[in-house]
Amino acid sequence: MAKVLLENIKRKFNNVTAIEDISLEIPDGEFWVLVGPSGCGKSTILRTIAGLETATSGNLYIGDRLVNDIPARARDVAMVFQNYALYPHMTVRENIAFGLQMRKVDPKTIQQRVLTVATSLALDHLLDRKPKQLSGGQQQRVALGRAIARQAQLFLLDEPLSNLDAQLRDDTRAELKQLHQQLGITTIYVTHDQVEAMTLADKIVVLNQGKIQQIGDPQSIYALPANEMVASFLGNPPMNILHAIYKGDTFDISGQLLQIPPNFQQNLKLNLGEIYHLGIRPEHINIAENLGGLTVEVKVVEPLGRETLIRVSLPGSSSFINVQIGGNVRLHPGEKLNLQLDLNQLFLFNSHTGERMFPLL
Repeated sequence: MAKVLLENIKRKFNNVTAIEDISLEIPDGEFWVLVGPSGCGKSTILRTIAGLETATSGNLYIGDRLVNDIPARARDVAMVFQNYALYPHMTVRENIAFGLQMRKVDPKTIQQRVLTVATSLALDHLLDRKPKQLSGGQQQRVALGRAIARQAQLFLLDEPLSNLDAQLRDDTRAELKQLHQQLGITTIYVTHDQVEAMTLADKIVVLNQGKIQQIGDPQSIYALPANEMVASFLGNPPMNILHAIYKGDTFDISGQLLQIPPNFQQNLKLNLGEIYHLGIRPEHINIAENLGGLTVEVKVVEPLGRETLIRVSLPGSSSFINVQIGGNVRLHPGEKLNLQLDLNQLFLFNSHTGERMFPLL
């Protein structure tokens, strides 16, 4: 086990900067998730830690050892790739055992560890098959099992669950979390799936365009996003962002007036006529029986069992507002609704920079 320290890491490809001035300190034994949209630099960071990419500048430490010039094979890192990287001529048993054999682990220990890992990943009945006889999801689990069996000082996982079906992905995610709790090995996990990030991570690193947007535990980032990008990325469905013109005591939202919460007035100096971005999560919007709030039209209804997600639009606006309501409510496209926003749950963002203005820290 080892802590990981990145100091001002930059990686450039010709004239393109993939990651810029990244600094992180991941404590020994913690599970950190790098999350962000495609092209944000998360896989490049992971590959740089593994030694598969070379940083253009900056320092990288694994434990107390500076590893800038140490090759990947000498870093004691186990990595799971998105594209499996299995040995096609070996059986499942041999693939899982390969890293242990290379490290000259006792054969009896190898046999026991392979069986334990295979059982935990529902692969024990497939141990004598070769990769070409497996489905894509099964191959991904073999790759995951090979990394787990090694018990290296650092796990690097690059979207390892992306090829699993929904139920198996949920099961494997829970198993991953349990295995980490048992083994306590420092783990860095890359995903674009916010559900994986929220459920697995001790800490989340949100990235965009090669830069860190926010670092924190899942609950803190969800409750207090640093900027509009983080607010709209974490959360399913995402936070609604409404364009609002400041009118003094109200915000003008597509021609409808929304009362400004007193705490906005007390803590902020807003400019008349200025456009701001209001954020509100779908679960903090209710359907009002009486007139008031915002008048909208239902466009899409998505029943999800215990809850229903509806997409509504404001008159004269092409953008949608997501609303999460109880599953027993029956609505149809074309219906008119009045929405009541929980004013205590409103966020305010600068429309130019995207930075959060309210709530204050």
